[in-house]
Amino acid sequence: MSQSSGLYILLVSIHGLIRGHNLELGRDADTGGQTKYAIELACTLAKNPQVERVDLCTRLVNDPKISPDYAQPVEILSEKAQIIRIPCGPRRYLRKEVLWQYLDSFADELLRHIRKVGKVPHVIHTHYADAGYVGCRVAGWLGTPLVHTGHSLGRVKQQRLLEQGTKQDVIEDHFHITTRIEAEELTLGSAALVIASTHQEVEEQYSVYDQYQPERMVVIPPGVTLERFYPASDDWQNPPIARELNRFLKEPHKPIIMAISRPAIRKNVTSLIKAYGEDPELRELANLVIVLGKREDIAGMESGPRQVFMEILQLIDRYDLYGQVAYPKHHNADDVPDLYRLTAKTRGVFINPALTEPFGLTLIEAAASGAPIIATADGGPRDIIAACKNGLLIDPLNIKDIQNALRTVLKDTEKWESWSSKGVQNVRKYFSWDSHVDKYLEQIRRFPQQKVQSLLSPLRKSPALENPDWNIPDTNRLPIADRFLVCEIDNTLLGDQEALQQLIQKIRDQGHTTGVGIATGRSLKSALSMLEEWRFPMPDLLITSAGSEIYYGPQIVTDTSWQKHIGHNWQANRIREAMQEISGVELQPPDAQGKFKISYFVDLAKAPSFREIIRHLRQQQLPVKGIFSHNMYLDLLPIRASKGDAIRYVALKWGLPVKRFLVAGASGNDESMLAGNTLAVVVGNYSPEITKLRGYPQIYFAEGDYAWGILEALEHYDFFGNLPQANLL
Repeated sequence: MSQSSGLYILLVSIHGLIRGHNLELGRDADTGGQTKYAIELACTLAKNPQVERVDLCTRLVNDPKISPDYAQPVEILSEKAQIIRIPCGPRRYLRKEVLWQYLDSFADELLRHIRKVGKVPHVIHTHYADAGYVGCRVAGWLGTPLVHTGHSLGRVKQQRLLEQGTKQDVIEDHFHITTRIEAEELTLGSAALVIASTHQEVEEQYSVYDQYQPERMVVIPPGVTLERFYPASDDWQNPPIARELNRFLKEPHKPIIMAISRPAIRKNVTSLIKAYGEDPELRELANLVIVLGKREDIAGMESGPRQVFMEILQLIDRYDLYGQVAYPKHHNADDVPDLYRLTAKTRGVFINPALTEPFGLTLIEAAASGAPIIATADGGPRDIIAACKNGLLIDPLNIKDIQNALRTVLKDTEKWESWSSKGVQNVRKYFSWDSHVDKYLEQIRRFPQQKVQSLLSPLRKSPALENPDWNIPDTNRLPIADRFLVCEIDNTLLGDQEALQQLIQKIRDQGHTTGVGIATGRSLKSALSMLEEWRFPMPDLLITSAGSEIYYGPQIVTDTSWQKHIGHNWQANRIREAMQEISGVELQPPDAQGKFKISYFVDLAKAPSFREIIRHLRQQQLPVKGIFSHNMYLDLLPIRASKGDAIRYVALKWGLPVKRFLVAGASGNDESMLAGNTLAVVVGNYSPEITKLRGYPQIYFAEGDYAWGILEALEHYDFFGNLPQANLL
């Protein structure tokens, strides 16, 4: 385990196509500025001496339709930065709107990666709502501060689409907007810091969310890679991409009106073409170049981009713009800086006419290359032009406004010179990546006193979680633990205060690489209350409701993958109906029931035997697992659920061999976790039904009661010594 004081930063950007070279920007709606931002942030962070390691985690895609680069599990970016590609869902490339059902799996696999690294990240930084959902879970499990960058927001997108006349059911069907917005709300409620690109993003876009907390938000504009974006020298020769443009243009030496974006409706390229096509003076002054990613066959594109291209071609034909408009099919990442320099060399202008623009990275790239800019008076462009003083803002829906701004830049030589030079100077002053990272790390270094908020809002009001005297650690030891102690609460861990204090002290003194968990039949709320009452430190792992629920401390975050796993074919209502036919059983109070646990009191004098009860349920084709303990308690669970199953699930998920779990119990409720390959102890005050386990290998029957018996087992197994290595199972 690394003991370096340098920061380990985990970046998560799931959708799109991410690689360290020749980014396919504009290939589709998912491969745009966000992928570029994530790569450049990772590389610049890794150059900083405060940073030890940067992992940029994304989805592994093994699809013959795309480059095999995206199927490589690891791609080295620099000595301290790498891309980690994680399997998630089908191997083929998927658009982000259909990834939601696979994100819990991505979170599980991300934990495997962290476990393999053997070090808890100092910060997890997520990009967009899908990564935010994953980050909430993983950061909560680990107790790691969560940083989030939204890039674009669901509530804002929904509002704009509705204003354009799109029906709500169409929005929901295509964009799964409700799921996205809920993920954003969870993320905003959990994040220690939200990084925004502009003040408008904070004040107008995030403010429409229920979890809007501006005190946790900071504006740090993205940077530009100045090594790539710079003005053309006097002897600069036209680059290869110029030949591609010249195929379209009758007079290629005219100034260029340049637009670079994805082929998305909100980019509003059609309004730009209308403005150009309807203005004879503009057509005489300049050529129009539109670079909208890469394409092979418009007919084979997704519906949104296909619609954009069909409208563009219709407008070019309507205004007879042949020879005046270039719209190349292909370009690569190295062509983009040349396109900006070509624009500036021809004394042209770069324009971003988008309906809405969260930031506008292309604007600062163009400015750094010496091109004046025109942009929508929304979001990032307002901040960029205010800082750089190198262009004009427009109303993107006002054709005359677009025309007037273009004519001003193209005809006023003095303004063109001033805007060109100011852009180059001020981008270097305000928008370099080094400046971005300095501000970023300044914020990160403030995190030690902050914690990720619990995703379980009902528990936030729990007295156990509000008591400042209760020992709740800052982080979870699961990623670095090489062994685990898991105890039942009732009649095992709790019952003798002196023994409990000695156990706590022994764990503190000797269990530096030991994770601690509880496995109980109690509900989460009841378990927390008991632990707080006895002042037992918050566990790293909580298995509650007889193994039907798993939570990770210190933030009490639920494991939704476990719920999905055990919930298969669970028919709670039918089980309750069937149990009404059995005499001598009575439902326990509501606080003893769970989503996947139905609990009864059993009167042995009146009720059939445990086996007969279970047989009765199975004869009605109800897959159910029964646990009978203390001769009076009956818990009915999904067939896949039990304490033992939960422990094995946790072991697999976190990559820790089951033979390195020491489990302690005292009743039939604990049988599933005591039997098998775990190290096990039955404390001295055990219930009679557990006697049958005597003689089982790897089950130690202690003489001491309660925690005294656990202390005995620690010595018996030399648990804090050199445990043998073992396979997972």
